[in-house]
Amino acid sequence: MSRVAIQDQYPDEFSHCYGCGRLNRHGLHIRSYWEGDEAVATFAPTAYQIAVPGFVYGGLIASLLDCHGIAAAAAAQLQAEGRTIGDGPVPRFVTAALRIDYLKPTPLGPDLEIRGRPKALQGRKVIVDVSLAAEGVLCARGELIAAQMPESMNLGHGRP
Repeated sequence: MSRVAIQDQYPDEFSHCYGCGRLNRHGLHIRSYWEGDEAVATFAPTAYQIAVPGFVYGGLIASLLDCHGIAAAAAAQLQAEGRTIGDGPVPRFVTAALRIDYLKPTPLGPDLEIRGRPKALQGRKVIVDVSLAAEGVLCARGELIAAQMPESMNLGHGRP
């Protein structure tokens, strides 16, 4: 398992994401690690990130799966290029599509385990299966389609 977080390798100008940006002091600071052929992360929701008392808000679950899936796509692209995490900047992706099935209510309290397994690289896109579990119980799963960040989103290039 890589002990270097994928998100910590994003260039500074792309490290402001609310979910995973290390430079966003108000963000969630999701950290994903490459393990074998998938990305793995854990997250401890706080008491205010609830839907109803005792259960995690579905929007938070979507954010976790989104940012973690993007990290998995970046790691898969690095691997396809013959590079590893920590071997230079990580390519940046954005979400083209995200589908989530909420299977069970997600309890507040235990750490959440998030997994992202890239299943296809198709040109500038990576398709990633994502899942979230609490104490070994699968609570949500889905599919993320990540697209390489368009040039128009790079700083200094105007609006997309």
